[in-house]
Amino acid sequence: MPRKAAVVALTALAPISWGSTYFVTTEFLPADRPLFTGLMRALPAGLLLLALTRKLPTGAWWWKSAALGALNIGAFFPLLFLAAYRLPGGVAAVVGSVGPLFVVGLAALLLGERPTARTLLTAVAAAFGVSLVVLKAGAAFDLIGVGAGLLSSLSMSAGVVLTKRWGRPEGVGSLALTGWQLTAGGLVILPVAFLAEGAPPALTGTNLAGYAYLALGNTAISYFLWFRGIERLSASSVTLLGPLSPITAAVIGWAALGQALGPVQVLGMLIAFGATLFGQLAPAKPQTPAKPRASAEPQAPAGPAATPVPFGSAEKNRQELSMELEVSTVRR
Repeated sequence: MPRKAAVVALTALAPISWGSTYFVTTEFLPADRPLFTGLMRALPAGLLLLALTRKLPTGAWWWKSAALGALNIGAFFPLLFLAAYRLPGGVAAVVGSVGPLFVVGLAALLLGERPTARTLLTAVAAAFGVSLVVLKAGAAFDLIGVGAGLLSSLSMSAGVVLTKRWGRPEGVGSLALTGWQLTAGGLVILPVAFLAEGAPPALTGTNLAGYAYLALGNTAISYFLWFRGIERLSASSVTLLGPLSPITAAVIGWAALGQALGPVQVLGMLIAFGATLFGQLAPAKPQTPAKPRASAEPQAPAGPAATPVPFGSAEKNRQELSMELEVSTVRR
């Protein structure tokens, strides 16, 4: 249990770090460049990890790492930003909070993890708590935005489950695998960003500091901890850490930006945080009846009961058999 708690705590640092993305984006980065921001998060971080590990994929891992990179990064970032631009922030967060339910379904199909009522209720409770934290009255719904948000959650959920299913090749560490995925995801975003947003903007020192934080702490380190956690924990346990991201964003918004945090938001944070903790607890195993205590005396083998032979009968049988053999010899 202490070992699992340490793994959970380190993995939880990833969604906590991602909760700071909104603050860094609004306060440090140029406006209206979401795809360029996604590119600057993924590609430099991936190339840095490739340079540190000096390992490239081999064999089937070329397409596996490309697929994982596209799901976890390349498709996830643009769809997430599209949802964020077309939906109010609270609605986008609520749509994204259904990710644990996607993971439960995909884990049942691809990993053989049977969904339990406990896991489903925990995922629903986490989504409900997030909705209390971020959803405001009169929030508008846009079908394209909702669809993009659902697809971004589905993309990330599929990436989590496939990362769990495929593991990593022998002799390759989690850091190298993270570098493969970030590089592949960044290369997916690269042409989309230039086609949709044009040439990169002129960057100030503040912009560069913001991008450096996103690439190093928010992406390279966080995704390494995230993929490491997927390897060591169940898929549902990892994805139920996701609500820590909107909770962190709400706390930073209250502390650094002066945003209101009323009783309803506090209640939602407690519900979401409680569901997150509950999702990390191992389900109680059914008790099995105690086995009967073994006897000190050796047991006779199973089979027909042996009839006890009276003392002296063995000698009598040998004499009768000898007489029969002598008679048979005389007759011959």
